[in-house]
Amino acid sequence: MASGLAEIPLRAPSPINGDDGTAGFGLYLHWPFCAAKCPYCDFNSHVRHVEPDQQRFVEGFVHQLKAMRALTGPREVTSVFIGGGTPSLMEVKTVSSVLDAADGIYGLPGGIEITMEANPQSAEAGRFAGYRAAGVNRLSLGVQSLIDTELRFLGRLHNVAEARAAIDLARQTFPRLSFDLIYARPGQAPEGWAAELNAAIDMAADHLSLYQLTIEDGTAFRRLYEAKKFRLPEEGVAADLYALTQEITAARGLPAYEVSNHAVPGAESRHNLTYWRYGEYVGIGPGAHGRFKLDNGARHVTISERHPERWLELVDSEANGVIETETLDREAQADEMLLMSLRLVEGLDLARYEDIAGRPLSPARLSLLVNDGFIEPVGNSRIRVTPAGMVVLDAVVADLAA
Repeated sequence: MASGLAEIPLRAPSPINGDDGTAGFGLYLHWPFCAAKCPYCDFNSHVRHVEPDQQRFVEGFVHQLKAMRALTGPREVTSVFIGGGTPSLMEVKTVSSVLDAADGIYGLPGGIEITMEANPQSAEAGRFAGYRAAGVNRLSLGVQSLIDTELRFLGRLHNVAEARAAIDLARQTFPRLSFDLIYARPGQAPEGWAAELNAAIDMAADHLSLYQLTIEDGTAFRRLYEAKKFRLPEEGVAADLYALTQEITAARGLPAYEVSNHAVPGAESRHNLTYWRYGEYVGIGPGAHGRFKLDNGARHVTISERHPERWLELVDSEANGVIETETLDREAQADEMLLMSLRLVEGLDLARYEDIAGRPLSPARLSLLVNDGFIEPVGNSRIRVTPAGMVVLDAVVADLAA
């Protein structure tokens, strides 16, 4: 897996992407620990005041990788994603050991996209160089805002100067870079968001993930929101901010390829495309989910124990941290495929949908949604949601699935 630092392309597709338009088969590896829990976050992340035993977790990852490989059989892996939590809290040798194990168990093709999430405050030149040498070739930075007061509101531990330094360091170290921003924040005006977004694009990442702030159950923001400590922008304002986002990113060369994701053409996230194209993936680590076909053709779902230490006990004793499995019938698969694929600008492959569902979409419902301006055909083989439909995407999906 080890490789030297590649020359950093600026605003150009990278051959690392390797996307051939197929759904793919991905490996997701979940590191569950964070330095602090962000108030908006409902991911499976945990704060520990005693440093976790990273070697034990490496051994746990290896156990679960072997268990999944026994279920899936040999597969051509098209991407690896190390998420969390905060994976950049992992020691370099931890990342290297896990990727080497994945390579030994599944076989990772040369040039495969290997993404790792990182937070700006953990950006260190030596650590980033170590991750790159271990095989990571795409970094996803959790920047979230380029305004210090907003970073404090969002509970982030870094400031704007640290974010900019981390972006600069990542550009020098990794062939590909993405970073996240959260918008539709309380009191945010269109002109302020336009300035912030343009500043982000000026930083020369080839991919941006731009999410509207949502209030998730079980988070600190849910409690504060219900206590009326802050208000989100009105629905119409949020829709205007979304439209402005699409306009600016398209004009600046990073058009949307999914509802919240924007890239230089050719620099789309290969791993996330696997999810949205309803491909297959294995989930390794506490709380990780997997969806893949078994030998009999059934789509198998795995859900791992969420609590990190309990997960570790399970993989130590049972050689697997999975606590729940399910087999999806055709209807459930068809509904999931609709939900995922219609988020993409490329849209839904109608023939593949019919093959999975065992039936075509309702011509009457399709005609109605086309006439209403929410759906449009793409040639003779696909449909996609229009910009007007994206604003009411959940309703469009529900209508087609009915």
